[in-house]
Amino acid sequence: MNNIKKAAILTIGDELMIGQIVDTNSAWIASFLDQHGWQVTRKLGVRDDIPQIMECMSLCLEAADLLVMTGGLGPTSDDLTVDALCQYFDCKKVWHEETWDRVKEILKRLGREPAEMHKLQCYQPDAAEIIPNDQGSAPGTIFRKGNKIVISVPGVPNEMKHLLKDKIIHLLPKGNPVEHRIIRTAGEGETVIAEMIKDIEASLPTDIKLAYLPHFSQVTLRLTSYNNALKKELDHFEQQIVERLAKLVYGTGDINLAKAIGGLLRERKETIGTAESCTGGYVSHLITSIPGSSEYYLGSVIPYAYELKTSLLDISTDMLNTYGAVSEEVVTAMAEGVRKKLGVTWSIATSGIAGPGGATPQKPVGTIWIACAGPHGTKARLLKLSRDRMSNIEYTAIASLVLLRKMMLDGRA
Repeated sequence: MNNIKKAAILTIGDELMIGQIVDTNSAWIASFLDQHGWQVTRKLGVRDDIPQIMECMSLCLEAADLLVMTGGLGPTSDDLTVDALCQYFDCKKVWHEETWDRVKEILKRLGREPAEMHKLQCYQPDAAEIIPNDQGSAPGTIFRKGNKIVISVPGVPNEMKHLLKDKIIHLLPKGNPVEHRIIRTAGEGETVIAEMIKDIEASLPTDIKLAYLPHFSQVTLRLTSYNNALKKELDHFEQQIVERLAKLVYGTGDINLAKAIGGLLRERKETIGTAESCTGGYVSHLITSIPGSSEYYLGSVIPYAYELKTSLLDISTDMLNTYGAVSEEVVTAMAEGVRKKLGVTWSIATSGIAGPGGATPQKPVGTIWIACAGPHGTKARLLKLSRDRMSNIEYTAIASLVLLRKMMLDGRA
């Protein structure tokens, strides 16, 4: 195996630690470093506190030779990263004229005058290489000590990405080539899939790792090797898994379920429409997020109210009063009604209680019916979910697409 280059990520800020801001930076950085052959072995978050920042730096550098830090580089009193870096590397803050020129340029563009506070951002560690930030005022810094490299960049996402992609990555030692093979499945859980391919997994060489990544009716399988001599082996095992899982696989690489279904519809010259109650258009959102979806997506009806289910989809008042909107009978009628109204090949319908209110003793929150109608009939499925409202909606939308794909491939309801 190649000598794997290891990296760590440290995100800094009270706002991250109290959940006021969601940390998307570390996910992006991890993916970016992985693409460049750096294996992220540790990821930490810390408050705006110098001793805690230094402690976390030490923990990160115990596990890695490269540390990427984000946040805490602004001009306010809670921006303490530069001070922590100076203490950690036993160096001084010195005036950096280029940063001051950049700050003045930005303020002039905004029609503002510099204040004393703005100068605080212009004192930089004298032991660091200063990396100009073309998209903001705070520069990045690079420290090198022995075989360790520490990078500090702003927490503002576009500035962080700009500095790492355009200014810093080419200054680092090249990481080990990393190879991934991504297999995307829908329709079975990870335990079923693991059982189906357990002999293949057992035969993997030690330099190839298999990960199972379940998410809302889908499981993504990822084969990974940091040894570029194993490309052919990766291809071989990918093919074995795809052949074994057969129809459960909707694609490989960079594809999502909506795109895979769109490809099927386009290939068959077929069309789709939806009738969405509890998902409120989210199924349509997934379908239309794919460029070119106008070739096969005709439209949607969102009949929240009973009256609209009756007037737009021809569902009888008697049926609604007898079974309720959240029922197999009504969701089936919705799917068949919208298919007829829109004149589409396939239709999807959803009706349920996404929460947090609206439940009854017979139909608790998370009781959701989905249905798909097509040339060979209609099939309905009951979901019993226990997530928050938005997660219930997203799960339902994806489960509806899974049902549609299964019916398209099976050729029957």
